Amino acid sequence: MRRKGCTAMKVRTAVYLLKQGLRGLWRNRIMGIVSIFSIACVLIILGIVFILILNINNLAESTKSQFDSVQVYLKDDLKPDRIEEIGEQIEKIEGIQDVYFISKEEALERMKKDWGENGYLLEELESNPLPNSYVVKLQNIEHTEQVIRQIKNIQGLEEVKYYKDVMDKLLKITKFIRLTGTIIIAILIIISMVVVINTIKLTVIARRREINIMKYVGATNWFIRWPFVVEGVFLGLFGAAIALGVLGLGYQKVFDLITQKIYILLTPYMMPATLLMDDLLVIFVVLGAGIGALGSIFSMKKFLNV
Repeated sequence: MRRKGCTAMKVRTAVYLLKQGLRGLWRNRIMGIVSIFSIACVLIILGIVFILILNINNLAESTKSQFDSVQVYLKDDLKPDRIEEIGEQIEKIEGIQDVYFISKEEALERMKKDWGENGYLLEELESNPLPNSYVVKLQNIEHTEQVIRQIKNIQGLEEVKYYKDVMDKLLKITKFIRLTGTIIIAILIIISMVVVINTIKLTVIARRREINIMKYVGATNWFIRWPFVVEGVFLGLFGAAIALGVLGLGYQKVFDLITQKIYILLTPYMMPATLLMDDLLVIFVVLGAGIGALGSIFSMKKFLNV
């Protein structure tokens, strides 16, 4: 019975705190509306930055996948057994995902296809000038240098070809995007918190006398704080909902415009709106609620020290 009584009391307390938070939101609805749109604006900017980072990162990752292989050309005088041994040696190197052999005959056929209508010109060759080769698929292009060093130590190779300059540039671009994006997002989150802190602080100032009375009659800091936390969470969630709606509609229109009318070739590199909005939904809900709650807690800190 006692346990049921405690549970019922907790439920009543939670309902009371929720009502007080919503009541405070209604009392200060003008400032609340201003705060909601301020948070929405900040989250929209944050969302635009996030969308750009995701799409640029997706482009970089897609491009990296086209250069994550190494072409290993073999000497012409190698016997079949030695060619097979070289393949086995390459497979044992750490950091390699896959290895497949391309014979000189297969390489010539591929070149004919690449040449299209002019492929017939290659049929006039007296002998096949192309070498046998292995195509080595890497697990991660960041480990390219150490893999290449080990491959070059194998005897019987004519040349090891890979896109070093392209890989280096892609790695630098990816790291720069991640670092810059993290810094910008952190700054925007801080700005959002400042907006909420100032909004909640106005509410706290207006109810300072009420808070003092509650403190003197024995109310705990958290009992006083919770309605304001609820208020801050709702401010953040309303702002997040507006930002999500604006970004969802805006991105879908931009996506359709770019992929259907301007640059159809960019379609594989752009993230679909539905997938992107799913990610943004989770991020905005967490950020909106978190920013609102933390903003409320920080704004009340000074007023509870009585």
